[in-house]
Amino acid sequence: MAEDRDSFWKVLRTVAPGTPLREGLESILRARTGALIVVGDSSQVMSLVDGGFRLDCELIPASLYELAKMDGAIILTPDARRILYANATLVPDHTLATYETGIRHRTAERVAKQTGELVISISQRRNLISLYKGNTRYVLRDISVILTKANQALQTLEKYKAVLDQAVTNLAALEMEDLVTVLDVVLVVQRTEMVLRIVAEIERYIYELGTEGRLVSMQLEELVANVAEEGLLIMRDYAQPGDGRSAEQIREQMSTWPHEDLRDLLTIARTLGLGSAPGTLDNPVSPSGFRILRKIPRLPMQVIENLVSHFRSLQQILRATIEELDEVEGIGEVRARAIKEGLRRLREQILLERHI
Repeated sequence: MAEDRDSFWKVLRTVAPGTPLREGLESILRARTGALIVVGDSSQVMSLVDGGFRLDCELIPASLYELAKMDGAIILTPDARRILYANATLVPDHTLATYETGIRHRTAERVAKQTGELVISISQRRNLISLYKGNTRYVLRDISVILTKANQALQTLEKYKAVLDQAVTNLAALEMEDLVTVLDVVLVVQRTEMVLRIVAEIERYIYELGTEGRLVSMQLEELVANVAEEGLLIMRDYAQPGDGRSAEQIREQMSTWPHEDLRDLLTIARTLGLGSAPGTLDNPVSPSGFRILRKIPRLPMQVIENLVSHFRSLQQILRATIEELDEVEGIGEVRARAIKEGLRRLREQILLERHI
C-alpha cells in the first residue's frame, strides 16, 4: 500500500499547474462540461475502448477542452502529451466494486482498478476534478488551499527541525565524552523520522503545486539539507540488528510504522538491535564513528569505512596517534594529520555549540 501511495503522489506531477493537461482540465472545469480522461494506452485500456475516433495529435489545452464537450472518454498517451482517441466508450468490468454514484465517476473508478492507469473524471455538477489510480482516489484542491497547507507544514517542520538539531548536538557532545545511552540514540532516530514524515507530506504538496511550488521547494531544501543522510549515518553508528539488515532497510521499515509505534522508544531500540528489556534505555552505547568522521572535509567515504573497520569505535579513533592512523589503508601521514586536526576542531565546535 505504501508503494501505491508513493507512485500516486508522483502521478500528481502529470496534472500539476504549468502542464498543458492541467490547463485543459481547468478550462473544462470552468465550462462545467465534465470529462472522462484516461492517461495511458496499454493493452488493458484499449481492450475496454469501444467506438470513438482516433486522433493521435499533440495535446493542446484548447483541443482537450473542445473534445470534452462530447460525451465519450478521451484517451491520452502515458506522458499526457498526445491525444489518441476521443468520444470513446469505456466498458470496464461491471462486477468491480465502486462507491461512486455518477456514471462517469463509476466508470473512472472501475477502469482505474482494472487497468492500474490514471483516470481523470471531472464532475459537471459538483465542479470537481477527481483522480483515480488503482484503488486510490484523490480530489484535486484549489492552489490557494494547497499553498496554505504547505506553508503551515513548513512552520511545523521548522519547529521539529529545531528540536532535532538540539538532540543531534547533544548526542555529538556525549559521543565525544563517551557518555551516550540508548535513550540518546533512539530520541534522535525518532525525531529524524518525524522530520522526514513532514518532509514527505510537503513534497506531496510540491508535486500538486507544480510550477507554483518553487518557493516551497526552495524553503524545504534549505531546512532539511543532509537530515536523511545524517540519520542513516547515526543508524550505521549504533544499529546492531541480529538479521544483518542495513541502515537503509531499517529506515524503510520504520517509514511504514503507524505514529503509535514511532512514539514507543523501546520499539525503536528493539528495531535497532539495542534491546527491549526494562532499563534498556539507560544502557551505555558507543558509536562506530561514521557520522563524526563524515564531518571532516575532503575525507572520502571509503577511507571512513577503513577507519571504522580498523578501530571499531569512535573513541578508539579519537585516541589513535598519527602513526596509528597512518597504518590504515588509504591514509598517509598528511591525511592522518588532517584527520587528527579535524577531530580536534570538531570536538571544540561540538562542545561549544552544546552550551550556546
